[in-house]
Amino acid sequence: MVDTHTHPYLPEFDADRDEVVRNAIAAGVEMMILPNVDFSTIQPMKELAARWPENTRMAMGLHPTEVTSSWRDNFGIIESELRGGTPYVAVGEVGMDLYWDKTWREAQMEALDYQMKLATQLGLPVIIHCREALDEVIEVMSGLPEIPPLVMHSFGGTVEDVERLRKYGDFYFGINGIVTFKNSRLREVLPAIGLDRILLETDAPYLAPVPYRGRRNQPAYVVETGREVARSLGVDFDMVKSVTDSSARKFFGIR
Repeated sequence: MVDTHTHPYLPEFDADRDEVVRNAIAAGVEMMILPNVDFSTIQPMKELAARWPENTRMAMGLHPTEVTSSWRDNFGIIESELRGGTPYVAVGEVGMDLYWDKTWREAQMEALDYQMKLATQLGLPVIIHCREALDEVIEVMSGLPEIPPLVMHSFGGTVEDVERLRKYGDFYFGINGIVTFKNSRLREVLPAIGLDRILLETDAPYLAPVPYRGRRNQPAYVVETGREVARSLGVDFDMVKSVTDSSARKFFGIR
């Protein structure tokens, strides 16, 4: 299996980082995609990937909650990483987040526009973080001369949201522990997405699935999300593993 979005390089894993990776591999999660967050996370992410080269791949981008009016001042660090020969498999995670604060709405839109155009130049897919900002993400996409392949990370939207996004491309949707929550309506949206456009993820250390909800999430728990997807779609878990693994490897260009 592939955990297509996980952050085991963050401080929450300082005490047992390698053990967490070993747990994932033992659970059948043999590949983990590590998206960057900000300038401070680049080095710890690269250090983890260097220790587990057969089981990790990296994505590089600036998370929307780290975007302010001065985002361009240090963005050259991230751009040089993407252009510098390190084998990043995607631009991400990038996007829009207006849940807590709308102050930097325009700056976030500018940063997203720039990073999506950069992805197109580099021939890379994009990992999109979108929270309370679908209108803005769509506005940015509608202004692009070309939209790169993308996955809507941590998707928790409606059937209507899926349909709106599909007017712009045949995108993938990252499904994580949210789908296991008792009151989640995401299970009802999965048929509209279709198994062939689902990528499984954890977003560890956040959003641990049932029965681990409330604990620190980890890549091994993506198995529980896969099982819930199988139950919701009425298909065999082995089919979910096979299809989502194939989709993840194709999307990120992993052999």
